[in-house]
Amino acid sequence: MPSSSPSPVILWFRKDLRLDDNGAVTAAVESEAPVICIYIREPATGSIGPLGGAQEWWLHHSLEALSARLAEAGNRLILRTGEAGEVLRQLAAETGAQALFLNRLYERDAEDAELLKSVQEAGLEIRRFKGQLLHDPQTMRTGTGGAYRVYTPFWRALEREGEPRDPMDAPERIPPPGGDLSSEDLAGWNLRPQTPDWAVEFPDHWQPGENGARQRLERFIEEAIGSYKKARDFPGLEDTTSQLSPHLAFGEITPARVWQATQGLQATENLIHFRKELVWREFCYHLLVEFPKLGSANWNSRFDAFVWQDAPSHFDAWTKGMTGYPIVDAGMRQLWRHGYMHNRVRMITASFLIKDLMIDWRKGEAWFRDTLVDADPASNAANWQWVAGSGADASPFFRIFNPILQGEKFDPDGDYVRRFIPELGRLPKKYIHKPFAAPDQVLSTAGVRLGETYPKPIVDHGAARDRALQAYGRVKNQAGAQGEQGGAKGAGH
Repeated sequence: MPSSSPSPVILWFRKDLRLDDNGAVTAAVESEAPVICIYIREPATGSIGPLGGAQEWWLHHSLEALSARLAEAGNRLILRTGEAGEVLRQLAAETGAQALFLNRLYERDAEDAELLKSVQEAGLEIRRFKGQLLHDPQTMRTGTGGAYRVYTPFWRALEREGEPRDPMDAPERIPPPGGDLSSEDLAGWNLRPQTPDWAVEFPDHWQPGENGARQRLERFIEEAIGSYKKARDFPGLEDTTSQLSPHLAFGEITPARVWQATQGLQATENLIHFRKELVWREFCYHLLVEFPKLGSANWNSRFDAFVWQDAPSHFDAWTKGMTGYPIVDAGMRQLWRHGYMHNRVRMITASFLIKDLMIDWRKGEAWFRDTLVDADPASNAANWQWVAGSGADASPFFRIFNPILQGEKFDPDGDYVRRFIPELGRLPKKYIHKPFAAPDQVLSTAGVRLGETYPKPIVDHGAARDRALQAYGRVKNQAGAQGEQGGAKGAGH
């Protein structure tokens, strides 16, 4: 006698590791069918790419958190490894599932188009939902129908659309499938570092999962948003930024939920500035959809002629926080210890790599992608191109941060430097950002031996700045000459 129970549906989690405000989750539950919840560890191909080491650590703990949330809702998370289309087709064959529910990922639209076609041909109905962003990049267009290339008009266009949609609450129960579906062991995926355990300090700073995201948001709204605009620039001050970026990157919280939390607050410059930062993330995705090679090719093709330096020893010193410029080194060491770097310092370290060392921005982007817990395919690429001057609405190349002045301005007492470079901890603040300028007696009293306990500068900033401007001038003049001859490539694509 045939069973009267409905066929199950498959709910595929990807970068949406939450139950709250999750369109695919809500729709799967509303189908009133048993729900098979799965996360697939896919091979690193195409724009899917491998996760960096820091994000693998986060993924392990985020999947643990999602498994716990699903258990509370009466379900479980199935883990499997393989090419996603093959895994989904096999799962459908095992279970008789008739539909696949998932949320859209803009950075992998090309892979998804082919994959979902193959799954659909195998008999699965596809139900795909939005939620990664406040808006759909493909419908946000200028008055002439083109893509936005400048942030301020983009912000104004989003303002004209009014308040974003209301987020959806998580379902209390997700009906489980029958049978005993096999699942791989998360520990067997070896996502956490072993020897050495470079993530040993991560748990002191991060709580992956949607509960951690909500707590982080609530603490920021209660304690920090009131001074956000100014305080966010000072890395020596703790908890002055939301630090929601890794939670957003893994989809543990949605921008709609974050936006809702700010509704009802007084419309101060702090609130507006925070919302603009949230919308900058949207703008980065807008650029990625328009230019899928954002992480590997110059948005402004004029920069294709720029001659980068091949300097492995300089790059190595930069990655290890041993450049001899304390604000740069503190940032790179924070990155190692916490899988994170303060936003102001990200700009300083990026400017130093690109302009002082004249090393290709793509090498820096790849390093950040491997070491940041919040590495995001749109924001990471767009922000590196912003610093390099090669991106859309970018900072001009000739804006070159002076690492000494930046340190003195934004870490005036040296608190940030002392926290991450303890060997400089006893230097007076007059020299904390330029130990190479300190008298021998001051260095001796502080226990600093330049070239031994702390490196001398690997480049002279003044000379490096002149070299970078000369290189940029050659590219600019070359582009101008080509333009006069009618042969210049258009900036952009």
